[in-house]
Amino acid sequence: MDYQPFPLIDLSGSPRERGRQHGQAAPERIKRGIALYAESLLKNGVDWNELERRAQAMVPIVEKFDPSYVEEMRGIADGSGQPFAGIMLMNARTEMVAAASRRRAPATVEKHFPDGCTAALALPEASADGVLLHGQNWDWRAECAETGVLLRIRRDDGPDILTFTEAGGLARSGLNSAGIGLTANALQCDRDYERGPGVPLPFIRRKVLESAHLAEAVHTIFATPKLGSNHMAVSHAGGQAFGFECAPDETFWLAPERGLYVHANHWIAEPARAKVKDTGLAETPCSIYRDKRVREQLAPKLEPGRGKLTLEDFRHAFFDDYASPWSVCRPPRKSVRGQMVATAAMILMRPGEGHLEACPMPALNKRFTTYSLTPDRTAQKQAAE
Repeated sequence: MDYQPFPLIDLSGSPRERGRQHGQAAPERIKRGIALYAESLLKNGVDWNELERRAQAMVPIVEKFDPSYVEEMRGIADGSGQPFAGIMLMNARTEMVAAASRRRAPATVEKHFPDGCTAALALPEASADGVLLHGQNWDWRAECAETGVLLRIRRDDGPDILTFTEAGGLARSGLNSAGIGLTANALQCDRDYERGPGVPLPFIRRKVLESAHLAEAVHTIFATPKLGSNHMAVSHAGGQAFGFECAPDETFWLAPERGLYVHANHWIAEPARAKVKDTGLAETPCSIYRDKRVREQLAPKLEPGRGKLTLEDFRHAFFDDYASPWSVCRPPRKSVRGQMVATAAMILMRPGEGHLEACPMPALNKRFTTYSLTPDRTAQKQAAE
């Protein structure tokens, strides 16, 4: 199959205008994404009427967090010709199905969408040219290799953003002009979806990417209530980076070791492992060695004073096919729940330079496309001071 590059969509203006531009640029991808998740929910007993009720229930939660996000989603609906409930589904699918499932069968909560991902970053002292590196394999539904997009968002009230996401979504991973980079990996624990209300994770990621300062991004992660677990790796081109393992009611942070940080889909912070029960390894058992495989391939290039890591090293590590199809780079296969999953995208970034490379379905396609965002050197310097 010939996998086409993810389309780049330029957005500017008010939130509503940005949404319309997004919807008009990718109506078919948005339609396909909504159909994919709506069909999956229907098979699990969540019909469209219930989906619409869950979407409306999410509106006040999102509005309290940032009302402009609701406006942008309404714009996406207008521009794409899709119902608003479908756009909310693209941004809050896990939280919406969990809320519906909790009334039906608590044991099924969060089981409809088995996620993956392997992420890595290298601080400037670990890279060959002194530039921070950040990347990720996004493991998800195989069909999403054909629904992804890159959004380049021009903002009047903060840093510009370059983010990879599913069409109709506000953000997933990416970078901003102030030098901040972000990737996210799924986690699961025994506290998930037992408390509420909480802000759906894509809106938290978007807020992180809107941050002019690393401290603002960290504040967003720590201070925002969540319904389910997640891991976010946040970097800044000035030379700082951290990983945040988030339970719904508690966040545990980790720092790179020898300038290198790698994370997959299981809890690794010692306090977290002592306090929460990891319920995700039953869904993604390969996580237990995926981060180890990536770390072992990158670590030999760490040297005192100045390492030798490059994006090519990241690319090579993320292509690792040990134990395929349960590998770092997954070809399409059925998950333990019977869904077709794969590494839907590989993302490689040099956040300080506004450089992002993306490849759809890398196990079957080796063609990368480069996307760029003009860095704001003044903002990067101020954020690092």
